[in-house]
Amino acid sequence: MKILVIEDEKPAARRLNRMLTALDLEVAQMLHSVEESLDWLQNNEHPDLIFLDIQLSDGLSFEIFEEVEVKSAIIFTTAYDEYALKAFKLNSIDYLLKPLDEDELKVAVDKFKEHQPKQANVQVNLDDIRKLLINPVDRKFKKRISIKVGQHIKIINTEDIECFYSENKSTYIHTLENRNFLLDNSLEQWQEQLNPEIYFRVNRTFIVNINAIKDIIAYSNSRLKLILKSFSEAEIIVSRERVKDFKNFIA
Repeated sequence: MKILVIEDEKPAARRLNRMLTALDLEVAQMLHSVEESLDWLQNNEHPDLIFLDIQLSDGLSFEIFEEVEVKSAIIFTTAYDEYALKAFKLNSIDYLLKPLDEDELKVAVDKFKEHQPKQANVQVNLDDIRKLLINPVDRKFKKRISIKVGQHIKIINTEDIECFYSENKSTYIHTLENRNFLLDNSLEQWQEQLNPEIYFRVNRTFIVNINAIKDIIAYSNSRLKLILKSFSEAEIIVSRERVKDFKNFIA
């Protein structure tokens, strides 16, 4: 059995590797990001089974399936809370809640060996799970954030933020007042706290506020260019694989 581990936390990946070795299973490769996973899957024979973390260092692992038809069964390793676990149960996809438990790992592997789920079913379930993760019914989103400015604490309503963006491994916001502020958490962490009816992740660098969009322009390679009300530090391009979802988002 060929196994692939996709996990951005290297200690967690090594621990899972040791646990699988104890079950007489061999991990063919350990990957740690969306970009690294895309490159590997596009240039190697797909494994029988992938242990997949949802939130990777450069985005959500669902991005992998938008660009590559993965011909493998999936077992999720996730730190997500109960609302997400309901999605996995509903769709009959195996998941393991971090920190991983040896007995639960063995049960998940045995279940895979017994049922050998088909990739077609996995792909449909991934789409359903992504919707539930992005739009959980009872989820509460950030309405304001606090930022330390010198000796002061500034409170900013999220509706007054034009965009969140990453630059030089740091995360910033740009406000309607045409000011930039440095944030503590990563873009991925902020994405999980924002209302998906207002904010959209247009690429790996930008999350934009729909109400801050001044113009949308057709761009090369079937992409879109966004002009915001005051942000002018860099071009904001909707990546090609996200154009369809973006058009549905603004419809």
